[in-house]
Amino acid sequence: MYSGNSNSYDFYNRKQYWKLILLLVAVVIIMFSIWVSNYLVMQISRDEKMRIHNWAVTIKQRSQIVTSTNKFFKQIQDEERAKVELYAEAQKKIAAASLDEDISFYNLIIEGNKTIPVILTDEEGNIRATVNTVFTSTSIPGMKGYIEKEFSVYPPIPIRYYKDEVNYIYYKDSKLFTEVQDMINSLISSFYDDIVNNAASVPVIIYDSAANCVVASGNIPEKILSDKENVTKLINEMKAENPPISFDIEGKGSQWIYYKNSKVLTQLRYYPYLQFAIIGVFFLISYMLFSTSKRSEQNQVWAGLAKETAHQLGTPLSSLLAWTEYLKDKDVEPNVVGEMQKDMERLNTVASRFSKIGSVPTLTQSDIVSVVDSVVKYLKTRTSQKISYKITSSSDVIMLPLNVQLFGWVIENLIKNAIDAIGGSKGKINIIITEQEHTVTVDIEDTGKGIPRNMHKAIFNPGYTSKLRGWGLGLSLAKRIINDYHKGKIFVKSSVVGKGSTLRIILNK
Repeated sequence: MYSGNSNSYDFYNRKQYWKLILLLVAVVIIMFSIWVSNYLVMQISRDEKMRIHNWAVTIKQRSQIVTSTNKFFKQIQDEERAKVELYAEAQKKIAAASLDEDISFYNLIIEGNKTIPVILTDEEGNIRATVNTVFTSTSIPGMKGYIEKEFSVYPPIPIRYYKDEVNYIYYKDSKLFTEVQDMINSLISSFYDDIVNNAASVPVIIYDSAANCVVASGNIPEKILSDKENVTKLINEMKAENPPISFDIEGKGSQWIYYKNSKVLTQLRYYPYLQFAIIGVFFLISYMLFSTSKRSEQNQVWAGLAKETAHQLGTPLSSLLAWTEYLKDKDVEPNVVGEMQKDMERLNTVASRFSKIGSVPTLTQSDIVSVVDSVVKYLKTRTSQKISYKITSSSDVIMLPLNVQLFGWVIENLIKNAIDAIGGSKGKINIIITEQEHTVTVDIEDTGKGIPRNMHKAIFNPGYTSKLRGWGLGLSLAKRIINDYHKGKIFVKSSVVGKGSTLRIILNK
């Protein structure tokens, strides 16, 4: 099927070379693009990790400030309690003092209380005196309602007078202490908010190890937080990714901040691979579109060329038919006229074949053995006697859907290519037809010069030829007829340069 060097051989070699060059250029472009993207992602990743680190350091410092402030607040609370106890002790001393005892010091202690609200009641809960309150004993006579609630945060201090009379001192936090407490609560709340609403959009959980619960969270879906198992799993993931930050808040115990990389950073890690996939899909789609467009254009050229050829052959054929009838009337030797009529029929068959290219041919149940046999008989009388033909079939009759004219054209082209490969030397062409359950296989073997392995597919491309004056359309037409019209396959089964080739056709029954 192959007969030496040719221009088309060089053309397809150059074509393969340029395909390889373009592929390498595309790979270089893709790799460079991915490298740039990966570099940018690494830069962004480093910047974000630095922000996370700075955030973590800031949180640590803020926790220390909150803890220190809370300790200071506790100290103020203890001092106020001590003041109230001192105030109560002064009241006791005054109540127990004799008439000649100096109680001016205790009066100074009582008068020195300018901040802590104090209520003195009897055993029945009636208010006898008030200090640093917005009400008096006359406006609100008894410990009831909201007054009782406000002054019941701390237990009252009993004071015993003469005749076993007992009074009680009720007190609550001073206004200054309440303001400080509100400030501390606001500071702690702001501290938690700053953690969960961080600028780096880091998923974060504040966990109280003592209470075994989530204190606060940010950038985490609610459905995860509602399931304790999911929370535990997420905390373990965070712990594996970044070391947790611990801090203590007075009165709340030890708490832990768990966090992990932001969603954006996680997505950026996979961005280069996504980009590679998108570029790959783009190149694949582009290649498929260009290939489809190219095949469509080739199909249109084939159809137009075939129909024009059939049209051009029609006029001389009609004229030649008339001339053969004329020669019969002139008593020309019958053998000469008979051979001319055979060639006329042959030309008519060729014209019919070309007219079917570009349109959907009709397939009818036909005997493939007889079709191949008729083609071989026709060519045998018109080729060199040095070439021997042999047809081997697994059955005498094998029926399957065929367009007889087009399939006969395929066999003819393959045999002619085999003859060209053999050249002027002595050779053999064997045709083996094998019937399987669902398919029929036709192998055409020759003893020609063989086909190089890298050209096994190229020989079916339009324009490929090993002949100096060939058009390179025979095998391309054969592939179109087998693949497109008969839904079969045609390919080089085997070939050894210098020994011969085998082309195989597979048709569906």
